Amino acid sequence: MKLKWTDVLDIAIALQEAHPDVDPRYVNFVDLRNWVLALPEFADDPARSGEKILEAIQLAWMEEAD
Repeated sequence: MKLKWTDVLDIAIALQEAHPDVDPRYVNFVDLRNWVLALPEFADDPARSGEKILEAIQLAWMEEAD
């Protein structure tokens, strides 16, 4: 399955699997964006990311981590 920016929960799950020892509360948006872009399943336009999307991904990742 190819991920797009709107697949917030699926991206959060993939990030949790890729970075299990990372506390998502302390990830800055620059690193978060780079990690999303590095996911093998990710296939969307990098320019379509924004602060709101990154915040939603971070919040979903925090929920997954708990």
